Amino acid sequence: MKKKKPEWAPENSGDEFATQVLPGLKNDISGRQNTVSLSKQKLTTKEYVKGILKDDRSILARAITLTESNAPAHIAQAQEILKELLPKTGKSIRIGITGSPGVGKSTFIESFGNYLCENGHKVAVLAIDPSSTRSKGSILGDKTRMEKLSRQKNAFIRPSPSGGTLGGVTRKTRETILLCEAAGFDVILVETIGVGQSEITVRTMVDFFMLLLLPGAGDELQGIKKGVVEMADMLVINKADGNNRQRAEITQHAYSDALHYLQPATDGWTTGAFLCSAINDEGIDEIWKNISDFTELTKGSGLFYKRRNEQLLEWVYTMVEENLLSRFYQNPKIIASKETIDKKVLNGELTPVNAVKLLLDKFD
Repeated sequence: MKKKKPEWAPENSGDEFATQVLPGLKNDISGRQNTVSLSKQKLTTKEYVKGILKDDRSILARAITLTESNAPAHIAQAQEILKELLPKTGKSIRIGITGSPGVGKSTFIESFGNYLCENGHKVAVLAIDPSSTRSKGSILGDKTRMEKLSRQKNAFIRPSPSGGTLGGVTRKTRETILLCEAAGFDVILVETIGVGQSEITVRTMVDFFMLLLLPGAGDELQGIKKGVVEMADMLVINKADGNNRQRAEITQHAYSDALHYLQPATDGWTTGAFLCSAINDEGIDEIWKNISDFTELTKGSGLFYKRRNEQLLEWVYTMVEENLLSRFYQNPKIIASKETIDKKVLNGELTPVNAVKLLLDKFD
């Protein structure tokens, strides 16, 4: 029997069309569409708070997206949610992890995260992907690079675009940390891009700062910025396996010697250099023990909470600066006069100092 061609098939076509609309499919599609629209309905602040406290991963993800939005309505609701959740936050150890590209940050975080989950911890990974300075787009590939960890029921991985902000850390990372803590995650891992001097940004939002390094001393030791090493509470020489093992041990000794001449990142704490093979899950237990010792020591001395308070106030005044800068560039008088002032500076008719004074006078 000759198949009847569907209505959408070209007039002069043959019988090669294998696709056809089956009875009832239209209704099925409609049903699925209704389900999707219902699942994406706007949630109330109360629903967000309830879902996050119950560790509903879908609602947690939506709340994080809400905090990342720049829409005024979203910002207002995000702040309402955070206000309700604040009493449930602060009960985690926040760990910053950085290192140059190729050092194996994602592999290390997966191995470390799996170890923590298997030992009863709930781990949130905030993996910052570099945003393109041209398109502002981001790869957001950390879930694919941490496939094993993403299957752990006690793990939550949130790739976020850096948005070109200092340190490769999104402007809302601090708020994301609070949301994850309210959802019950007791270990928060913040991975930075690991470029330039911008690691200082993540240092201001974590309790413990870890620098990953590759085996190989000498030139590499000189190439690592002193400032980054001074911020670290721990140095980890990754990929210490196979033929790299001996080189890794030499690197460990070289950094251990160098650390004696540097100011420790945390008062009363001695920064150490550790060996690790993330791909073979070796050295992970020793690293966690060192972090646990750090937490016990700093909480006992009160330094842990003092640093948290300092970071909280720094967050406040960083946002003040951001808001002032935004208001300055959005000011109609600045927009109207900026081009003229720029030309006068470039033509040598106006000094930069006087240009600043003119702009600030107009801003007032």
